[in-house]
Amino acid sequence: MDRETLANRIFAVAHLTGEFTLRSGATSTEYFDKYRFESDPLLLEAIAESMAPLVPDDTQVLAGLELGGVPLAVALSRATGIPTAFVRKEAKAYGTAQLAEGADVNGKRVTVVEDVVTSGGQVVMSCRDLAERGAKVDVVLCVIDREAGGPEAIAAAGPELRALFKMSELSSS
Repeated sequence: MDRETLANRIFAVAHLTGEFTLRSGATSTEYFDKYRFESDPLLLEAIAESMAPLVPDDTQVLAGLELGGVPLAVALSRATGIPTAFVRKEAKAYGTAQLAEGADVNGKRVTVVEDVVTSGGQVVMSCRDLAERGAKVDVVLCVIDREAGGPEAIAAAGPELRALFKMSELSSS
């Protein structure tokens, strides 16, 4: 699927109109539901195939961030053959008590995978948490950069953000 078609498909599936209450408490007549493109298996596969060239060659583990980054990391893992870790927002307090489940991140070059980046705050915290567990994180991949300061916040923490699309590219498609 070419880039323009993919952008149009993502927007058509995820852009909703109606009346929505946003996280801030404000209301909006538009909403972008990222889970709609993540739950469509054919669209998810096309997204992963388009993201695969953005993965650094030396990546040893793809780390999908809870919740939206997990299906993307799995699809990207299938497209690249790179093992996946599933990263929680905080380590669970029972069982293995791990922050990252699946592939081991200690001593590995890890590429973090997220669905949508807004301010980048949670991504920065997760990258720090992974680094504390021995991961070397130089790159964060996302499907959509909302153009709300995320790339700058992530870069200030060290990693580079590579986005498949900027939100303005989707809304103008």
